[in-house]
Amino acid sequence: MDQPAHPTQPPQPAAPAPAASVPAAPVPYGTPDTPHVAVRGEATLEVDPEIARLTITVSARGADRRTALDDLTRRNNQVLALVKPYGEAVEKLETGAFSVTPEINPKSRHERVRAYHGRVHLTATLTDFTALGELTTRLADLELTRVDGPWWGLRPDSPAYGRARQQAVREAVQRAREYAGALGSRLVALTELADLEAEQGPLQPVAAATRGRSAFGGPADRDTVAPLDLEPQRQTVYAHVNARFTITPPEL
Repeated sequence: MDQPAHPTQPPQPAAPAPAASVPAAPVPYGTPDTPHVAVRGEATLEVDPEIARLTITVSARGADRRTALDDLTRRNNQVLALVKPYGEAVEKLETGAFSVTPEINPKSRHERVRAYHGRVHLTATLTDFTALGELTTRLADLELTRVDGPWWGLRPDSPAYGRARQQAVREAVQRAREYAGALGSRLVALTELADLEAEQGPLQPVAAATRGRSAFGGPADRDTVAPLDLEPQRQTVYAHVNARFTITPPEL
């Protein structure tokens, strides 16, 4: 006689693995055994500008649209012909906004156009400041051409920014050492370095030259135009960092 089969036992769940030890979260402000010191490092540099920008506005006014466009095109070409021969002294020459706007006669009961106004805005970026004064004066002497600037500045990748950041970090380390030394402690490790701000002041307008001429005026006499004497304006570069260090327990 066959023996009854033993009932199948369900598989037993595996015993859970022992939980790995999780390191305690660092205390933001340190502990008596591992104190922290938080400092701020700052740097301010005065450096020579690297570029100068001129904004050029060419205008035209005509009784009809075609006349305004023709005059505007001619004057815009005069500006381009004047700037481009300066070669590498002009790093960039860019055309911005262009507009032709009808002027409605306010006394007319109908939409009667009294005149058309045209404008072209250009920006010239120069790196050779010896040519800047001459170019500014010659542009301002063109008919119905306005020149604003120069706005002095630095390139976005200027080494001055890096020097300012490095100086701010060095100041933060020096300041932390002084605080630690006052407690009889020494720096152990850097736990945080936050770059708060690294920027230069806004580009500063130094001079503006404008000259309006009648459309019937003759060409300018270039020999009588004396170049402006423009002194480059030094630029201010700032850098600020926050730093946190651990220090040895103080001797209180």
